Amino acid sequence: MKIGVSTDSGSGITQAAGKELGIRVVPMPFRIDGEEYFEDINITREEFFDKLQHDAEVSTSQPGMEDLMRVWDELLEDNDQVVHIPLTSGLSGATQTAIMLSHDEKYEGRVFVPDDRGVSVTQRQAAVNATLLAARGYDGARIMEILNRDHDRNQIYIGVDTLKYLKKGGRITPMAAAIGTLLHIKPVLGITNGGKLDSYTKVRTSKMVRDAIIKGLKTELAGRLQDPEGRNCYVCSAYTDNPEQAAEFAEELKEAFPNRLNDEIIVNPLSLLISCHIGQNGLGAAVIERTPELME
Repeated sequence: MKIGVSTDSGSGITQAAGKELGIRVVPMPFRIDGEEYFEDINITREEFFDKLQHDAEVSTSQPGMEDLMRVWDELLEDNDQVVHIPLTSGLSGATQTAIMLSHDEKYEGRVFVPDDRGVSVTQRQAAVNATLLAARGYDGARIMEILNRDHDRNQIYIGVDTLKYLKKGGRITPMAAAIGTLLHIKPVLGITNGGKLDSYTKVRTSKMVRDAIIKGLKTELAGRLQDPEGRNCYVCSAYTDNPEQAAEFAEELKEAFPNRLNDEIIVNPLSLLISCHIGQNGLGAAVIERTPELME
C-alpha cells in the first residue's frame, strides 16, 4: 500500500523542503492590509517581515477546503491513502476542518487526519514520522493512531524579543505591553500538551531567554518524558527571521544535550502564521521523543 503524506505550512516546511522530504505542503493563507497572501507562494519571509516591521495589519486563516482537497486528490492519483498532518487544534481550526473533510464519502477510509497537536518543528517531525512509518508498511489508520498517541511526547518553548505583536494580537493588554517594554521584559512561551500557546516564564535579556529555554527542556526531559539526557529525543531549534541567531543557539543546544538522539540539530523557520504573533528575533527549541515504532 502506498501512503502519501501532506501537512500545512504551520510545520515550517517550505515548498522546496517538502519536495525533498516527499511531503506535500498546503500553504497557510493570511491577509496583509486587506490583500491575501499564501506562505512561501506569493510572498517571501523577507517581504513578510518588512511589512510586519512597518506595522501592516496582518490576519491569519486556515487553508481553504478547496486547496486541501486539491492536494489530497493529487496525492490519491498515485497513492492508496493519505495522512494529513495539520497545525495543532489548539491554535487553529484547520484540524477540525480537515477531520470533517476526511469523513466525506470521497475520502472516507482513504484520508486520515491525526491531531498530533504540533506546531513548527514538532509538527514537522510528525509529518516526517508519517513518511517513515509508511515506508515500514503501516497503513493510514495505524499511522493516525500512532501520531495521536504520541501527541504529548514533546515540548517546545519560544522566546519573544518584543511585546509589540503579542499586544497587537490581543494576547496581552496595552498597559502590560508598555510596562513590560519599559522593564525590558522578554516572555518565554510554551506549547502546552493541549497544543496551545501559554506563558512559561519572563526574563530580561536574550541570553536569559536561551538559558530559560534550555532549563525548561531539561525539566521536561527529567520529569514528564523520563529521559534526563535526551538519549531518545530529537533536539530542534526554530526562529522567526534570524537564522544566524538560531544556528548559534543550535551550538548551545549541542553542548547542553551532548547525549541527544541525533548528532544533527534541525534548525527550522517558524511559520509566518506563528511568526506574526512573535515578531522579529523570535527563537525557540524543542525536544521530541522518538516514536517506538521507528526504533532500530
